[in-house]
Parts: sequence; structure tokens; C-alpha cells
Amino acid sequence: MSGLKQAEFENLALPLLDPLYNFARWLGADADEARDLVQETFAKALKGLKSFQPGTNFRAWMFRILRNTFLTSRTGLQRRNTDQESEKGFEESVASHESSGLALIRQADIEVVQQGIAKLPTNFREVIILADVEEMKYQEIAETLAIPAGTVMSRLARARKQLRQHIVEQLERPRAAGTKL
Repeated sequence: MSGLKQAEFENLALPLLDPLYNFARWLGADADEARDLVQETFAKALKGLKSFQPGTNFRAWMFRILRNTFLTSRTGLQRRNTDQESEKGFEESVASHESSGLALIRQADIEVVQQGIAKLPTNFREVIILADVEEMKYQEIAETLAIPAGTVMSRLARARKQLRQHIVEQLERPRAAGTKL
């Protein structure tokens, strides 16, 4: 028995383009590699469309394909950390009527959080991105990562704790050096 038809696949998959790309970027891929990962994810999903079981979580299925594709692409290679530069902050500050000082403070806060997330181990980063950025439920994350829901909750708690510690350290750093915020 076949899974989804191609038209149904398109209706379900196209809204996931941006979330999948976002997840690929957070996994440590640069923009080009993230686009390649998403493209390969869609190709693999189309190829395996007949194996998809209707009634199961399509979103989790797609995220799992992307994650497995990412992990496979890293086999035997040293994982590289890439700093992500965001043009979004620049565009927002140009379009905004805020003072440049306030815009810089907001961008600095975003950068501190992004740096903290980027420093997390991959298994923690995956969970925090899926939960807090993609707003997946614990069970959906568990299905995506093929781990128990309890493990999702544990990893998420530890990831949030490490992220909080990073943010506190970054916020205290200027004060320790005797400078004002």
C-alpha cells in the first residue's frame, strides 16, 4: 500500500522548507550546505514516499530525514563550527526607527543567545532548536530524533541550563572588566 501521493506530499512538505533550512543551519551547516541538506532531504523523502505511513507525524518524519542526512554527511569528518552571520539584524536596524544604541543592544542580546546555542553539544542543540525555535512538542521531538520523550525532556533541561549559564557569563563579563553595559 502506498503512502502519500505526490500532490499530498507537496501540500505537507512545502510549508516545512523554512523550518528545515533553519534546523540545518543550526546543526552547524553554512548557508550553502543547509540548502543542500534540505534539497537532499526532499529528494530522499520523495524517493521514500511509499514508505511513509499516513496518520503518522509527517513533520517529524521530514526532520528525521534531514537530521539523518546531516549525520551521514559528517561520518568520519571532524565537525566544524561555523559562525553564522545574520543579515536579518542589519535589515531590521535599517528599517527600524529605534536609536542605533538600542538596536545594537538588541542585536548583542540575539548574538549572545546564538553563540550560546552554537556552543551546545549537537544532541542538546537539536533538542533546544526543535523545542524552542520550531515549537515542536516533546513527543514530536522524540519521533524526530528517535529517542524517548524522557530523554528529550532531560536534554532540553540540560541545554537550557547550559544556555542560561552562557548568557549569565556573557552579561557579567563587561561588569567584571569594569565597563558599563
